[in-house]
Amino acid sequence: MIEDGPSANRPPHIWLEPALLLSRSLNSAVLGLALAGGLLAGCDRQSGEKAQGAAKSAACTSIPAKVGEPDCAKQGNQLPDFTLEDPSGKTLSLASLKGKPVLINLWATWCAPCVAELPQLDALVGEGLRVVTVSQDQDTAKVADFLKQRGVKHLEPWLDAKNDLSVHYDIQVLPTSILYDAEGREVWRITGPREWNTEATKKLLGPAL
Repeated sequence: MIEDGPSANRPPHIWLEPALLLSRSLNSAVLGLALAGGLLAGCDRQSGEKAQGAAKSAACTSIPAKVGEPDCAKQGNQLPDFTLEDPSGKTLSLASLKGKPVLINLWATWCAPCVAELPQLDALVGEGLRVVTVSQDQDTAKVADFLKQRGVKHLEPWLDAKNDLSVHYDIQVLPTSILYDAEGREVWRITGPREWNTEATKKLLGPAL
């Protein structure tokens, strides 16, 4: 079920609204979502140069990557210096997360594939990995209650209401997940939903742990 999405005339992908990508002055633009063909809808990234830096995962062999598969084009990039906030005013500096592997997941309450993977992301917490879910909702007040209503116990309601972080990452599709190693270096990013409780995914997480 989709909540708070933009117009009904949306493409069969989990696209962010084009207005979001025009400039930072338009960061408050509403994100868009549509589902066609089930929860695996999404779009491929544009191809990029192979990055240097962190050790490459054996699974990162395709650039551009398929939806739901790891993309290593930006491997080695450092954690961005962004500060997140939750509905109570508590803050979290992403740059301070170095020292432990971290998975950053950009999602929204109106994005059905995002919501579907929340329980599996919640179960990853405490397995040597920090999971930071960052909501793209404009109505920030409901995010904490939304997580509680769905039985999420460990994920915190971090917010990116002005979409600054999604602009930094050039996010065009939700959900998007970015894995960093303990040194704060990007290992891979996944565009679209992923089954996070499979053996294949555990192997993908291995290079950061």
